[in-house]
Amino acid sequence: MRFSTLEEAWNFWEYYGGRIGFGVRKRYANPSKFDGIITSVRFVCRKEGHKKSDKRDHLSKQPRAEIRTDCPVHIGLTIDREVGNYVVFDLVLEHNHKLQLQETCHLLPSHRKISEIQAFDIENADESGIGPKAAHELASRQVGGSLNLTYTPRDHKNYLRSKRQRELIYGEAGSMLKYFRDRTIENQSFEYAIQLDCEEQIANIFWADAKMIIDYAHFGDVVTFDTTFGTNKEYRPFGVFLGFNHFRETVVFGACLLYDETFDSFRWLFDTFLSTRNKKQPRTIYTDQDTAMGNAIKDVFTEARHGLCTFHIMQNAIKHLSAHCTKESNLIKDFSACVFGYEDKETFVEAFYTLRTKVEKQTWFDSIYKVREKWAECYMRDAFTLGMRSTQLSESLNNDLKLHLKSDLDLVRFFKHFERVVKGKRDNELNSEYESREKLPRIKITTPMLVQASEVYTPGIFESFQTEYVRSIAACSKVLDGDYVFAVAVGSLRGGPIFEDERTVVGNPLEQTTTCSCGQFERIGLLCAHALRVLDLMNIKLLPPHYILKRWTLGARCGTIQDRSGRNVVENPMMDAILSCKFLTHKFVNLATQALSSQPCRILLDNALDILTKEVEEQLKKEREGHLVEECDTQVVPQESNQDLSDARLKKKSPQKKGSKRKSTWIDRQHKKWKTRLSEDKETKELPTQKENGIKKTNKGRKKATKTTSAHDLPMGFQQHKDETHSLTEKDTGSIENDFHGYGCIKSYTELLMGSSVEQLYVNDMFLSDPFCHQ
Repeated sequence: MRFSTLEEAWNFWEYYGGRIGFGVRKRYANPSKFDGIITSVRFVCRKEGHKKSDKRDHLSKQPRAEIRTDCPVHIGLTIDREVGNYVVFDLVLEHNHKLQLQETCHLLPSHRKISEIQAFDIENADESGIGPKAAHELASRQVGGSLNLTYTPRDHKNYLRSKRQRELIYGEAGSMLKYFRDRTIENQSFEYAIQLDCEEQIANIFWADAKMIIDYAHFGDVVTFDTTFGTNKEYRPFGVFLGFNHFRETVVFGACLLYDETFDSFRWLFDTFLSTRNKKQPRTIYTDQDTAMGNAIKDVFTEARHGLCTFHIMQNAIKHLSAHCTKESNLIKDFSACVFGYEDKETFVEAFYTLRTKVEKQTWFDSIYKVREKWAECYMRDAFTLGMRSTQLSESLNNDLKLHLKSDLDLVRFFKHFERVVKGKRDNELNSEYESREKLPRIKITTPMLVQASEVYTPGIFESFQTEYVRSIAACSKVLDGDYVFAVAVGSLRGGPIFEDERTVVGNPLEQTTTCSCGQFERIGLLCAHALRVLDLMNIKLLPPHYILKRWTLGARCGTIQDRSGRNVVENPMMDAILSCKFLTHKFVNLATQALSSQPCRILLDNALDILTKEVEEQLKKEREGHLVEECDTQVVPQESNQDLSDARLKKKSPQKKGSKRKSTWIDRQHKKWKTRLSEDKETKELPTQKENGIKKTNKGRKKATKTTSAHDLPMGFQQHKDETHSLTEKDTGSIENDFHGYGCIKSYTELLMGSSVEQLYVNDMFLSDPFCHQ
């Protein structure tokens, strides 16, 4: 046999070994001393020769099994310089060992390799969150079984491990910077910023892609920001800026990894966030009750209204007030009314003062009252909130992050998996966009205003507007003193005429404006039923343009957005190439499918592809040469070098104890204390019976009752100096319990707000009141 190249000869020997059932390897290759051309080679069986002895063999506790049997099988090739190819001059084909079965030949090391296409599929599966085992099974099914797959599950895992090591070649911090630079090369509108400490270590990180910048330009009027821990390997606070789009779907405006939650870190973050948004500030921003974050928002977001999450406030209220709930008064219900119920400030102050007098030495009340303008309904009525009163968007995103992110991910993988979460939110918007273009809105009453709204608003917003319009039909109005001043009350005829509270509406028919005392349009951007009723009284049958907020319309994304460098932001510069690839792929697949049924057609298609491949390569070569000439004639733009990436260092946080158990919450700790007290009470009741029966009482169950409790272990409300510790014995505990009356446990958050009595909820085990809380 003759072979034109050594690669062709090796491929044949490898193929032959796979068909017969033995592994192969290269024994030697002799180059010429004159021109360096390989003159002779020898390919052998994998079991050729013997393992060399090593002086460290006696140190191996479990040495590897011997596989070589000095098999003589080999093939020798020598070059024929006259013809220029290689010819077989030495051949032995008799093995001295058992050959592998055809079902096991794919496990031979020489036949296990991952091609470029397979590597591409492996990386895509990993970035899509598919585990190695499931990805390998999928690849096996695609080729007709694991026998036809050229790699094993172990090879799959080893490839991913090597890939991650290559990604971290510059270290974790350097690889992170390289990731950001690559994203910037793909799209110049990609923004990222890092803050260094005095030791030139990376402390804080912020990034936002082009789509986030576009989303903020269109929907950045109301923003919610929250941080979460444990989603990354460094245990850094991970914060995300979120908002609503015109479909009321969640959109991401930016993300950050902070070193700590201090005023300086938050101030740098908010300054960086605004600098990437051309200094455009939101109208309202919602956060949790964090002092450092609040001070930074006050210092940076000077034009924005700062609101506190009412959900977290109610959770804190349950934590501080549940022990004071009795049959006669439910403080949780009264506090909920202060948060959501009162529209008049004077009424709110009176109700809060009455609530405050029912609790003695409760400093939490005083602290929350100082920031009442950030959470009370009467103070937030003039704020533009889109109906948002909490950071629920952040909590919802955190649930999605738990499904995609793990605490052991390195930063590069963390960024890629976070992109999956963002991609899922954007896919939801695309689905909503498809539904809005595919389905016609359901108009309950065919009126000019509803028809106009159905053509302008998105489906969800139109449903809300239509609800208000139907309510306006059931509204009653009366004229008050003054021109076009009305008192409007929305009624319901179900179960009898019931009317809501009256609202005062002032109309202006010349300017086609209405001003309602409920302030719904100022808060949400949709007219209320009261205003729609007055518009109808003024014979205005179409919705005035100044009452159509662009952010709720189907054309909310119309217009171009510029970044801080003055460039038009393009969401995906490669979109044209992606669409072309999509159409070309479909065209080629259809052509190949048709040609499979005929052998002449397959040969014709194969020859045509060979010719086309050469023409495409020549055209690309000409374009590259022409591009180089153009670069020489123009000014060369310097690019950032990767040499400095290895010097980058990430500021490390103090190591935290890792464990499989999740961190217990306040509710879990209270639940544990409650169960302990129930068991102690049960033992106490059984002691007299035991004594009567002559049973000797042991101290086995009393060890848990006598313990030293620090100030940090005591429940909220038990006033104690921070430097003092007390030893609470069983006698002390009993005296405190005798002084306390009516303690129980609360069933659920909803029942707390609805005012369920404590006795009805005594047996439940969620929110627990504590006898130590009694003052």
